[in-house]
Amino acid sequence: MNRAYTRTIVASDLDRTLIYSAAALALGMPDEQAPRLLCVEVHESRPLSFMTEAAGRVLAELSDTVRFVPATTRTRKQYRRVSLPCPTPSYAICANGGHLLVNGRTDHDWNAEMRRRLADGSAPLDEVRAHLAATADPEWLRKERIAEDLFCYLVVDRERLPAGWVKELTAWADPLGWTVSLQGRKIYAVPRPLSKSAALAEVVRRTGADRILAAGDSLLDVDLLLAADAGWTPGHGELSDTGWTAPTVTALPTAGVAAGEHILREFLTHV
Repeated sequence: MNRAYTRTIVASDLDRTLIYSAAALALGMPDEQAPRLLCVEVHESRPLSFMTEAAGRVLAELSDTVRFVPATTRTRKQYRRVSLPCPTPSYAICANGGHLLVNGRTDHDWNAEMRRRLADGSAPLDEVRAHLAATADPEWLRKERIAEDLFCYLVVDRERLPAGWVKELTAWADPLGWTVSLQGRKIYAVPRPLSKSAALAEVVRRTGADRILAAGDSLLDVDLLLAADAGWTPGHGELSDTGWTAPTVTALPTAGVAAGEHILREFLTHV
């Protein structure tokens, strides 16, 4: 094992960063430039998420060189549906930092630690869930979900969603210690102590890593990007739409599934 592998971590969001649903595949891409795709997730007998075949090859090469750590807001069950073209990562961050998987298994001590932090640092989930139920309109609300008893999210009809509703929810949630993020058709409400960077810091502590590269597309990835020595965002998504950036973060112009390949190539180049 070379030194780069033992001391460098590549931590990346998955959805709309490295892997893409059918609806998100062609963001910014004309049909005549459609790349060859690799299906990385099947759910209820339907192909659900993809990356380019070239991205799959780059990820396999990257995983042989550094410690690759998926960092996702997906629940453990949702994450385990994803079959990336690389060996099972030794660490994976799920539920936005609420769960840490070690060689594919749940680290229950870490989850207990995160729940202690939530009890001390944010309003309870039931209070936020009740507010969402009281203010969401059935005209545009499609589903309401609780994720791992840690946070909640809504699936909405974006065309019917009132322009100011997310902003109003953000203003209500902020003093309670909660973050609101709009990603595609989903509106996430996540307690602020529940963060990908908190779980990443635990991985760094355990591995002794001294260099971090990261990527993400949403507000829930900001802490992950700021914790890295260098980071990248795709040319779509919440961060691109708001123009967010930071001195150590590069905003790429590439959008859609091609952005996932671009990000992986940036990782490999900087390793």
